[in-house]
Amino acid sequence: MRILKLARGNQLVELVLVVVIALGLAFLVQAFVVKPYKIPTGSMEPTLIPGQRVLVDRIGNDFFSPQVGDIVVFHPPAGAEVGGDGICGVTMTANEPCPRPTPKESSTTYIKRVVAIGGDTIAIRDGHVILNGKLQKERFADFAGCVGDPTCTYPKPIKVPAGYYFMMGDNRGNSDDSRFWGPVPDAWIIGEAFATYWPPDRIGIF
Repeated sequence: MRILKLARGNQLVELVLVVVIALGLAFLVQAFVVKPYKIPTGSMEPTLIPGQRVLVDRIGNDFFSPQVGDIVVFHPPAGAEVGGDGICGVTMTANEPCPRPTPKESSTTYIKRVVAIGGDTIAIRDGHVILNGKLQKERFADFAGCVGDPTCTYPKPIKVPAGYYFMMGDNRGNSDDSRFWGPVPDAWIIGEAFATYWPPDRIGIF
């Protein structure tokens, strides 16, 4: 009888250990490898809709730099989250997007698409990106909200500094992005979104 009780006790200890190890591994994976994020707004429509959930690679950025077209999660510059005027790091002219961010990193988390990287020149016309003088074919984007909106047109090109990334939402007429608060340094990027797992009808790999 005592042997049976000891065996049951050992099984309980083993079960607790398995649960603890599993929880620990799940925490480590989420903290350092892959993290889920919920899309809060419609700024990335039609690619990502509010409430949709994505998985973000937190370690890939340590080995590979984001490229044009990648969807990334990052911290914007301080001031971006409040919107409005005065959040660009330098005085903007009426014809150009913000060329420099404020120096401090915000704790807010954003998700946008990389549309230009360090060394590129970028201008914007009716929400369409003109990258290094060439109008881009952005079939993923929605430009309907840009009709008659002056914040969708910045014809004077700026050069993205080395180590920085110019971010824009796919919903060009309804996105708070680098047009207004400037490109984002590499150190503020959390990782690249590589898959979506909710809702079920949108499951897939980017």
